[in-house]
Amino acid sequence: MIAKEGRLFLIPLVLVTFPIGVFAHAYSNQLLIVTYYLLGFFTLFLLYFFRDPIRELPRNPNAFVSPADGKIISIKTIDDEHAGKSSIEISIYLNLFNVHVVRSPFDGNVEEVKIVEGQFIPAFEHNASDVNEKTIVKMKNPDCRYKIRKVAGLIARRIICYAEKNIEFKRGSRMGFIRFGSRVDMIVPSNIKIIAKEGDRVLGGKTIIAELST
Repeated sequence: MIAKEGRLFLIPLVLVTFPIGVFAHAYSNQLLIVTYYLLGFFTLFLLYFFRDPIRELPRNPNAFVSPADGKIISIKTIDDEHAGKSSIEISIYLNLFNVHVVRSPFDGNVEEVKIVEGQFIPAFEHNASDVNEKTIVKMKNPDCRYKIRKVAGLIARRIICYAEKNIEFKRGSRMGFIRFGSRVDMIVPSNIKIIAKEGDRVLGGKTIIAELST
């Protein structure tokens, strides 16, 4: 399955590549042939980059799934105005080859969406969440409040967010897309049990990274 965000690039690219290929082989024009193969390679790369695999959710109803594919680069305790004191921040770095769909880690309603302008340093830097441009989505449900922070990076300067105030998201549903390498932070309250650890590679909508205490 291809993410809808890729259609803007893929449809025009295919419409250009196909006729170039036809003329290139019909007239044996070397320049057109090289152009055709380069465009074909780029098309295959975009098909891979904008992939949107269907993920099977874990059966545990108390499980927080990863909001994105990537590698957990940081787990730390912070004081957050939304999730509360001694909240836990889990940071996931998405490289160029990860799936870039952002998913809801748990059921919840959107309380607020905030866009914060900033810099574009590499997303794997530890202070990227503080200084880079980002989109913050504050969520709540009857059991807890949590936050998703989508952080732009050196290359990823386009954050697409589907969240709006009062919209309800089910666990694993699509919340947005970040084009090219980036970072997603999840901040949960202190009563949430963290399952994952730093260095883990996770899959959005599938890997359990935390669990609601019962």
